[in-house]
Amino acid sequence: MKTRPVVIYTLFLGALLLATPACHHGKSDSTANANAASDKALEKKYANTLDVSSDDIKNLALYRFVDSWYGVPYLYGGKNKQGVDCSGFSCALYREVYKKNMAGSAATLFTKCKPVKQKDLKEGDLVFFKIGSDKISHVGVYLQNNHFVHASTKRGVVISSLTEAYYNKYFFKGGRPE
Repeated sequence: MKTRPVVIYTLFLGALLLATPACHHGKSDSTANANAASDKALEKKYANTLDVSSDDIKNLALYRFVDSWYGVPYLYGGKNKQGVDCSGFSCALYREVYKKNMAGSAATLFTKCKPVKQKDLKEGDLVFFKIGSDKISHVGVYLQNNHFVHASTKRGVVISSLTEAYYNKYFFKGGRPE
């Protein structure tokens, strides 16, 4: 009679082991496949937006960040997804993507950068504008092929081109944070 509980316990453990998924690659493979498909879709989306090859979209952390913030409304002094201004957005991007803490207005950010000519801009450089003033009043983050991401007062977080008449007119300089 004493062996009966041991037999029941052993059968219970056996059933539990059979019911528990084995450590196999099925779930992680499907997750990896879903992530790879998601990354490919992201590459294609931003390659089309920036008019570059999918192979040129290498910094997926940057484009995931842009994608997650795209369309967030503009809010002067804002620093989160409920509302953000140009410097708040640029600082959040740098903190998340490049692991670099920055803070301040567009003008303050410029003082923390090495100036870069427009023709020498690289992905991740900051782009500064003097809009209707002789002072720096707007900042964005350069992507590729004359495109940058920024928090626009009218459209929220968007991608624009330095070749658009408005941005071309007010572009001041690029800057590479030191």
